[in-house]
Amino acid sequence: MSDHVLGGTGLPVSRLGLGLAALGRPGYINIGHCDDLGAQKDVATLEREAHAVLDAAYAGGIRYFDAARSYGKAEEFLASWLERRGLPPGAVTVGSKWGYTYTADWRVDAEVHEVKDLSLATLRRQLAESRCLLGAHLRLYQIHSATLESGVLEDGTVLDELAHLRETGLAIGLTVTGSSQRETIERALDVGIFDTVQATWNLLERSASPALAAAHAAGLGVIVKEALANGRLTARGDVAPLQELAKRLGTTPDALALAAVLSQPWADVVLSGAATVDTLSSNLRALELDLDAELAPELARLAEVPARYWQERAALTWN
Repeated sequence: MSDHVLGGTGLPVSRLGLGLAALGRPGYINIGHCDDLGAQKDVATLEREAHAVLDAAYAGGIRYFDAARSYGKAEEFLASWLERRGLPPGAVTVGSKWGYTYTADWRVDAEVHEVKDLSLATLRRQLAESRCLLGAHLRLYQIHSATLESGVLEDGTVLDELAHLRETGLAIGLTVTGSSQRETIERALDVGIFDTVQATWNLLERSASPALAAAHAAGLGVIVKEALANGRLTARGDVAPLQELAKRLGTTPDALALAAVLSQPWADVVLSGAATVDTLSSNLRALELDLDAELAPELARLAEVPARYWQERAALTWN
């Protein structure tokens, strides 16, 4: 996997990255997550399994790792893996996020798994926590799920703090979510302090395309999350036409879906959300696929109305 640079940050990254949302806690909203983790979900077991996936990712050429304060012990697992492997700062690029606090207390059946608060106090507290765990490995810090409704892009105290952090050499980004991703990215470009944007884009939800192209043209690094639609675009999912096309092409649905995202000219890094080594191995097959232009119309027909897509995502259960 050839390395390249994340937008104008100068940070070296791989085209395929690894997101740790499904690795740092016993519950997540990916379809089949419970089956992936198995019956043993104690901290020691999940740390060992996370290390196995991280090892496989590194062996497969992945050099960008994406965590968050709300991903349970994801930052802690990543930090212990970096130490175990003896990787110095800069050997891989690590991004994390602030804005959600993990509240599930290691329970899959928790009533509330995370609480959102995009205040200055949360930024300062969580940055200190991330730095305590990741130290100099932390190169990119992102607002977690910025939306227009949250008001974070109008909060002068937060924006000033982020601008100051950027001046110290820490790259600053934001992640977006929901059916108004496009408008949120456009507002972030107007704010002008961000180095990266991370958005949901997949074969079912393409509405952010123009804004992501504009961000890329403006020099921001573009990271794509939920490229497999939380498992819907896998063999476990509900998108039969994708499964049939993958079978025809002799590949897996997840590899085909990831390859479609990798083919977008504005996508710098596409995140795998794999929770097992086998899943990651299947995801890595995307790098071997060269999609024929004739497939584009067939893949385009998979797109859903954004409101419907986000309604279905909101209905996914923690497992």
